[in-house]
Amino acid sequence: MTEGCAAPPGGVPLDGVDLSTQSVIQGVVTRADDHPLAGAYVRLHDASGEFTAEVPTDEDGGFRFFAAPGRWTVRTLAPRAVPVDRVVVAQRGVVAELEVTIPV
Repeated sequence: MTEGCAAPPGGVPLDGVDLSTQSVIQGVVTRADDHPLAGAYVRLHDASGEFTAEVPTDEDGGFRFFAAPGRWTVRTLAPRAVPVDRVVVAQRGVVAELEVTIPV
């Protein structure tokens, strides 16, 4: 994490998540000034580009998806900002961590 960011180190807490049975994609969305961006929308698209899910970021800019193993695109949308896409590979038992900066 960038110094000054209020998000918890290591991303969203995983208390109670059995990683041996899950593929997790999670991360933190910040503005270009390193402040967490609450209320942005994060979308999950499968390898063919098909929209699968959407979640809002929490007050710390955090988000999480439980996804099938494979290649995914995470698209972050915020008001008055260009969408930001990140490609990630989800694997069972592994947490795919993303840090997304929105140039607002």
